[in-house]
Amino acid sequence: MFRKRPLEEEGLWIIPCNSIHMFFMNFPIDVAFLNREQKVIKLVQDLQPWKITSPVKQAHSVLELPAGSIKLLGIKEGHIIRNTRKEPVL
Repeated sequence: MFRKRPLEEEGLWIIPCNSIHMFFMNFPIDVAFLNREQKVIKLVQDLQPWKITSPVKQAHSVLELPAGSIKLLGIKEGHIIRNTRKEPVL
């Protein structure tokens, strides 16, 4: 929030989380809702500032990405998102 420039080549993984709001945001983002197995269960492309998503019942986490990332990366519902970093995700 309050960030002036859009995300570029980065994202934010929010755990636990099953809905988000775009209050105080200045740019759109793409959003992937993941279940506990990190399977994509819902996608929202180009979520605009000042909008809210409804809670996603089975979602355990949310991955916020730069707008256009879902299409660019070919992310689809059913895909598994893996953390390839060596540090643990808390």
